[in-house]
Amino acid sequence: MAEITHRMVETNGIRMHIAEAGPKDGPCVIMCHGFPESWYSWRHQLHALGDAGYHAVAPDMRGMGRTSRPLDPRLYTQPRLVGDMVGLLDRLPHDTAVIAGHDWGAPVAWNAALMRPDRFPAVIGLSVPYYGARTTFAYDHTIPPSIAMDRESGPDGFHYQLYFNEVGRAEADLEKDPREWIKGFFFTASGDAPAEEVKLAERKRGDALHEAFAWPKQLPAWLTEEDLDAYAADYERTGFASALNYYRAADHTWHEMAPFRGARITVPACFIAGEFDLVILMNQEITENFPNEVPDLRANVIIPGCGHWTQQERPQETNEAMLAFLADVTSDGRTGR
Repeated sequence: MAEITHRMVETNGIRMHIAEAGPKDGPCVIMCHGFPESWYSWRHQLHALGDAGYHAVAPDMRGMGRTSRPLDPRLYTQPRLVGDMVGLLDRLPHDTAVIAGHDWGAPVAWNAALMRPDRFPAVIGLSVPYYGARTTFAYDHTIPPSIAMDRESGPDGFHYQLYFNEVGRAEADLEKDPREWIKGFFFTASGDAPAEEVKLAERKRGDALHEAFAWPKQLPAWLTEEDLDAYAADYERTGFASALNYYRAADHTWHEMAPFRGARITVPACFIAGEFDLVILMNQEITENFPNEVPDLRANVIIPGCGHWTQQERPQETNEAMLAFLADVTSDGRTGR
């Protein structure tokens, strides 16, 4: 099994922690994680891709893990995050890389392929499809996301992203017991949470997001106590304030992405998601229009029974889909070199 090593690099004005596996002269794959995760969410892919001869690289994204954690939300816009990936690639022995992303890492991967196809000539998105350079999810892109979400939820409604935007309050709630909060968040958005419990939790939504969780009676096979320890150790040390900036930067990103609104992804692409992923279930029209937004979509893989945490819940299926796509796009020896 390919060994995972760790080091720090300088990129785009921050220090970034990266995990690596596989030969340094193999085609490069950079994998961007989401919230509330770290490089660790790609542990299965680091081994599988490394064993297959790829130079697999999984950074702790800006604001999380052992990477720098600026507190200004304006430093978390999509162009800034794409800049982090360009700077990371500059520190690697490669001119190009296939870029992959899950959850909040998916917009970074899509936008990296959009903005710098010369450096990222192929892309793999997990869970979150490409939305035509909008900021996040399927809201009206003609107005800032905060306004769109507020209109959608109404004066008495609850929207988890607006909750995350409440500086001070959200992190205070999450930091009361990071391990328990992460456990509930992971389980509720997974394919293992009973549908009736998720529906009941939605009806019982309270002032804090943890009140809307479907709590596991026992951990699913894909999430061990050791896995929870790994995530909890990071967030107990760092807190959640900087990680929540991915949500708090949405309006800033909306302004900065205006020149790219409606642009298509032209490089070869692969999409992998779970059958029960809430992002997919809540955005059917986006999923259906996906091939129009990404005309060179070479694989569109929906994994039965899987929820939101794609590469963790179903590592074998995810690895197979990634490796098949990578074999296709790196076969000419140019991509990922």
